[in-house]
Amino acid sequence: MRAILDIVLLVLQIYIWLLIASAVLSWLVAFNVVNTRNQVVSTIGDFLYRITEPVLRPIRNAMPNLGGIDVSPVVLILLILLLENVIVRYIYPNVF
Repeated sequence: MRAILDIVLLVLQIYIWLLIASAVLSWLVAFNVVNTRNQVVSTIGDFLYRITEPVLRPIRNAMPNLGGIDVSPVVLILLILLLENVIVRYIYPNVF
């Protein structure tokens, strides 16, 4: 059972890095640092959008409009870190 919890924690960490990569790529596209006409950039952007958007959309809908600032990745990262702490502190020690 601890192996399954280790895999869950690893997946949560990878998802945090995917959220960060998605946010950085969106900034780079917004400031015209990278061109989305490039096939590699477009493929990476599409992958990151498909992975992160289904989880971020409900958070964006629940939050008030803050203008052009999107803090939903930060909220999701904080929720994932909270979930990781709950797993490590309360579930992991009680599993044999």
